[in-house]
Amino acid sequence: MASPSCWRILTRRKVLSFDGSSEKLGRILNTFDLTALGVGATLGVGVYVLAGHVSKDQAGPSVVLSFLIAAAASFLAGLCYAEFGARVPKSGSAYIYSYVCIGEFMAFIIGWNLMLEYIIGSASVSRGLSLYIDTLANDTMKTRFLEVAPIEWDFMSSYFDFFAFTVAILLGIALAFGIKKSTMVNNAFTVLNLFIVLFVIIAGAIKADPENWRIKPENVSSLYNAGEGGFFPFGFEGTLRGAATCFFGFVGFDCIATTGEEVRNPRKAIPRAILCSLTIIFLAYFGVSTVLTLVWPYYKQDVNAPLPHVFNEIGWHFAKWIVAIGGIIGLVASLFGAMFPQPRIIYAMAQDGLIFRVLGEVSPRFKTPVFGTLCAAMLTGTLGGLFDLKALVNMLSIGTLMAYTVVAISILILRFSENPDPAIPSTSTRDPYESSNLLKARERVTGSAFFKQLFNLSCIRLPTNVSSSVVGVLVTIYCLLAIALSLTIFYAKDAIFYDMELWAWILFGVLLGLTLLVLLLISIQPRERADAPFRVPLVPLLPGISIFVNIYLMLMLDVYTWIRFGIWMGIGLSLYAFYGFKNSYREVYASQFGWTKLKYVH
Repeated sequence: MASPSCWRILTRRKVLSFDGSSEKLGRILNTFDLTALGVGATLGVGVYVLAGHVSKDQAGPSVVLSFLIAAAASFLAGLCYAEFGARVPKSGSAYIYSYVCIGEFMAFIIGWNLMLEYIIGSASVSRGLSLYIDTLANDTMKTRFLEVAPIEWDFMSSYFDFFAFTVAILLGIALAFGIKKSTMVNNAFTVLNLFIVLFVIIAGAIKADPENWRIKPENVSSLYNAGEGGFFPFGFEGTLRGAATCFFGFVGFDCIATTGEEVRNPRKAIPRAILCSLTIIFLAYFGVSTVLTLVWPYYKQDVNAPLPHVFNEIGWHFAKWIVAIGGIIGLVASLFGAMFPQPRIIYAMAQDGLIFRVLGEVSPRFKTPVFGTLCAAMLTGTLGGLFDLKALVNMLSIGTLMAYTVVAISILILRFSENPDPAIPSTSTRDPYESSNLLKARERVTGSAFFKQLFNLSCIRLPTNVSSSVVGVLVTIYCLLAIALSLTIFYAKDAIFYDMELWAWILFGVLLGLTLLVLLLISIQPRERADAPFRVPLVPLLPGISIFVNIYLMLMLDVYTWIRFGIWMGIGLSLYAFYGFKNSYREVYASQFGWTKLKYVH
């Protein structure tokens, strides 16, 4: 038998079996557990730090709109995650989604970035928790650690943070050896955190002064930067910049989607938990940012600890300490939510043979990937101890935004696919190496058939191989146009919106028109009609908007983030080339002989 081509291996897609025969992780989580996990993972640094930072430096009182815009962008991604969580209730989140819909190589890229994102995110929260507690203790730990373990390198922290290292290790042990008990503790912490947020909103409402949303710059001391005053002191552009920052306060809800094999009724629980957690998180952010800017002028906010600062300034010292304790609880819950998905991504990739298999071995006693969990915790603790919070935060975001983009792309592909159900293998089983690449036809696709289907002149209603190929090409073109349109807006925004230069408007209009035309062409293609527990509405419009917003936000990241991304991807691609490629190749070869642990679309 001829061996498969490299392209076929890179684009083969996974078909999942939901018969339960291969399940190893314990199904013990319910909708409440998942909602608490999503809220706990997200409602930490954002509510206790982000609101003050954005209101003072970027948006002023319009920070409430910044959170609204960020919530809308996150909600679009959440809809896509909710549909896939219902369709593909397996561990792995965006990794498994892209494996089902796009192919192995893209799945590896997404999984590799999610691993880094969760590890760096967890390390940043552990370091933030250490700094938060140390601030309340007058920098006692910092002084001691500088004496015991100073670090002289500029690109690292000035000392090794033993507290951040220890808390990550302890939480990793809890996750490895007692998931249900650790989940109960997280639920309790999350509920308590929500009560403290509710206390902040109610207490702040008592001292609210609407005049703080109508501040005039001439009445402000020159020591402060009040901008133009009013509700938009830094203009609507400042509100949009604030939205880009606030968007990262919603990162974390996708940890719900990594738990597919540990949920009792994943097809219903995962979509409900994702949408409920996003709603709760937005209401908390909106309420806190509203009272924060109404109680105290935006230009006087403390960027590191805004809530304790505000209550201290108005003389409510008891409230200051309640909020301070709440910050600790919220950060612990956020750390749990950030660390929880780490071993699930590792488990999913190891089971597929793309990374070392030992990392995905599940303990028969604890029903968790113990070794993978402990390795992830060790790496998290080490990074949290070695790097300062600013360096860790700068390494976030790009992987998450890329994952959101690929999930939205996968929704488009899935809806217009000839064989949309990831649990149903192809009817052809003659060749285990047959690729599932979207542009590879089982029946020959001619140029005339392609262009005829581009406008759906035959008005067919069910997807075919030709229509699926057309959608694959259109989605690729749409992503390229979204990149071009984002670059135009990013680099020529002054020429477009302020100078009103003709060339800029022509370029912007042409790119926008082509982008909308591609969406229109996608929308007239036949789509699958299978029933699903949850479906994203207004396809392809909403996934298309999600793709554009995510690409635009990625362009706003600094150059050091892109350098980090390049280095990490270099390491990952080397691992895939020398280990994952050939090991996954064996999995496909094994399926020829009836080994059904992993199956692939032919």
